[in-house]
Amino acid sequence: MDKDKIDKKEHILDVAEKVFSELGYDGASTRMISGEAGVNMAMLNYYFGSKEGLYLAVFERKISAFRTVLQNIGNDETTSAWDKMEFAIDKYVERTINNNCFHKLINRELTLNKRTELGDKMITILMTNVNEFKKIMQDGVDSGAFNQDIDLEFAVMTIFGTKNFIINSPHISSLLLGKNTLDEHFLESELKPRMKLYMKTLLKPYLVKQQ
Repeated sequence: MDKDKIDKKEHILDVAEKVFSELGYDGASTRMISGEAGVNMAMLNYYFGSKEGLYLAVFERKISAFRTVLQNIGNDETTSAWDKMEFAIDKYVERTINNNCFHKLINRELTLNKRTELGDKMITILMTNVNEFKKIMQDGVDSGAFNQDIDLEFAVMTIFGTKNFIINSPHISSLLLGKNTLDEHFLESELKPRMKLYMKTLLKPYLVKQQ
């Protein structure tokens, strides 16, 4: 695919991500997205086939970018097992907070039971990143750096669950934290560093084998 076509496709995906995040899957339409992107419906259908195809392309692009980050961290043989976990947590928190609208969209679509096939496809894509986190932990166990009896699945759920609570229950998390979790300044200046520190402080003594 030549550069102009790649750029046009990426532009459509950028617009679609914005529209889907603001309106949800049901509220958005391909005609609306094509109009905002300044392309005709024939081009949009040529690239993506349908609204579901476009949505999954937006979803896969976002998830695959982070998958590459996690794989690069996990494959770095010069880095210790715990340093890999720290890097992965840092990158995860950064991406989660910077893309909180996208993560709300994910939760909204996965909690709707009427689109089982779409939900199954989303879960399959999401699980690739969940498993990359699990692989980093498992490699730490296999190398002897992490405790042999840790519960890998619950450790992974601790990381993802903290994010889910904050982003998907903003009214409750705001009351609990005493700050508005929808406020961009608070998210950037206070929540990000606090969330990173909490996860690392919680997980390090659980994961890392004491000498």
